[in-house]
Amino acid sequence: MGEPVQLTELQFDIMRVLWTRGEATVAEICRALESERSLALTTVATLLSRLEKRGVVEHETRARQFVYRAVVTEAEARHSMVHELTERLFDGNVADLLTHLVTERQISAGDLERLKALLEQRAHSGRERNDEP
Repeated sequence: MGEPVQLTELQFDIMRVLWTRGEATVAEICRALESERSLALTTVATLLSRLEKRGVVEHETRARQFVYRAVVTEAEARHSMVHELTERLFDGNVADLLTHLVTERQISAGDLERLKALLEQRAHSGRERNDEP
């Protein structure tokens, strides 16, 4: 996936249904989202058509219905969206993004420990690469 993937909240919700199920029709997506929001079939179909033009989903026709599946993974979409956010709001500075998240949000002690362990692991793996001949 070469192009950046930017999704609105509604597009992300639709994609989450596809990532969870693997594939779905417009009606199945509407039913999956109906507890969160009431959407017309035409709205979901239009959004899927736009996502398909961007190469984010694809469809095949089965029994005269379009069955959609995601072309990009959830990890790829998140990576792209976080990268764009970091570039736009923090001039690409990841440390500033992390500082913002740590200082501006309620973070549990468990989450802080997890973050600390991840940073230590990352620092350790970076040292190993630097020690290689």
